[in-house]
Amino acid sequence: MRVCDYINVVAAKFSAQHLSYGHGTDNPYDEASFLVYAKLNLDFNTEESATRSVSASEINQIETLVRMRIINRTPVAYLVGRAWFAGREYFCDSRALIPRSPIAELIQNEFAGVLDFAPQQILDLCCGGGCIGIAAAIQYPRAQVDLVDISEDALALSKKNITLHNLGSRVQTSHSNLFMKVSKKFDLILANPPYVSSEECDALPMEYGHEPRLGLVSDDEGLELPMSILKDAERFLTENGVLILEVGHSHLVLSERLKDIPLLWLEFGMGGEGVLAIRRAELVQYKARFV
Repeated sequence: MRVCDYINVVAAKFSAQHLSYGHGTDNPYDEASFLVYAKLNLDFNTEESATRSVSASEINQIETLVRMRIINRTPVAYLVGRAWFAGREYFCDSRALIPRSPIAELIQNEFAGVLDFAPQQILDLCCGGGCIGIAAAIQYPRAQVDLVDISEDALALSKKNITLHNLGSRVQTSHSNLFMKVSKKFDLILANPPYVSSEECDALPMEYGHEPRLGLVSDDEGLELPMSILKDAERFLTENGVLILEVGHSHLVLSERLKDIPLLWLEFGMGGEGVLAIRRAELVQYKARFV
């Protein structure tokens, strides 16, 4: 059987189930393609990959993963140990959330309309597996990047990804609860903190239960950590520095709570929402509202 034909078989099996797609794909066919190509270590961009034959032993191995995807609802990224972000491959496992942030589009567009200079010092706050900060380091080859997270497990994964992309000379990790152990200033802070309320998290599809709850849940309707970042970020930004903060679906609650502040919500051509950009001067101006 050819790869393209086998993908159709797997996609049909996924379609027959009530699976949730939100960890890198949004439909059964793309999910099946992700699983088959990743497991077979195939290049997504070559026609030869699609017409390559799949052996019986390879099908047996993949079918084991297909059953795990269906029965356990395990996301494919965890099944294959890999994920793609901003056009690059990363190690991915249950120590950190599966990368899916729309900040990838901002990085690839060099923050057009938000930044008018190339940042030299970048902070990836709540970095998880480090994909956002590493992608920024690749985009800005002269920048120094700090990856910060409260989870030692997540930082261990991020170190693997730093090594994978040969960025050990420019990217470093730090164990810290938000800014607690951060001591320098940055031109750009990229923050994708937990922003889901406990109630919302409990109602999510089973797939999300495989991810670390520490990376998802924030108290106060999901806004405790985002509000803390808004309150403290100005102390860690250079004079013209910018904070990019992702709050996902919680942007509705945040917008209502801060309705007197002209927040700049960014738009995405490739899908995504709930990411704001705010300059240091604005963080200083409205600091009392973030307390």
